[in-house]
Amino acid sequence: MATDLTRPAERRPLFTTPAVMALGLLALGGWYAIRTLNPDHGDPVAASLLAFEKQDRLTVFSAQLALVSASEDARAFGLLKSKQVAVIPARVDYTIDLSQMSKARMKWDEAASHLDVTLPPLQVSRPNLDEAHAQYLREGVWITGDAQAKLTRDNTLVAEKQAADQAKNPALLTLARNSAKDAIRQNLAIPLQVAGYGAVNVTVHFDGEPAGD
Repeated sequence: MATDLTRPAERRPLFTTPAVMALGLLALGGWYAIRTLNPDHGDPVAASLLAFEKQDRLTVFSAQLALVSASEDARAFGLLKSKQVAVIPARVDYTIDLSQMSKARMKWDEAASHLDVTLPPLQVSRPNLDEAHAQYLREGVWITGDAQAKLTRDNTLVAEKQAADQAKNPALLTLARNSAKDAIRQNLAIPLQVAGYGAVNVTVHFDGEPAGD
């Protein structure tokens, strides 16, 4: 029984990295225009929408995964058996479709200087597997090229399913939602203040969540 020396590293722990937000500069530019063209400040809801009008899909969070998958193959009536274990890095992005934002999703309380924002549902991207940096452990007396290709394809299919399942982990979804709320809150409160609305309190929640989260 021969063992390939391309051994995978130990399974790395799952870790997450917030995405870099580019919304702030656009928001500041929008409010600078509102402030310059309308000294009475106008409608803060309409002003807030300017932060989103040139945006489409905003990545608010990214999860880096290390997926471990195994596959087996048998040929020559079972005489040639092989096995491959793969460690494949992957990334999953969590996004918000800002094209769905409208006035109906924003409520302004002038007396309290409070803006309540309802976000559309969080969307999870298809896992992006980095097979160029995958590591493999192969076992078998003789592994043909066709067998190796099949083992790798099977590893990929298993890893894709694992990534999709892990991406729906409640803890990850909570982190992604909190990251989205923080990003939207910061990118609305500061420009509104710069535009002359004062110290605005911005609360953000998703569809189906109670207002004021």
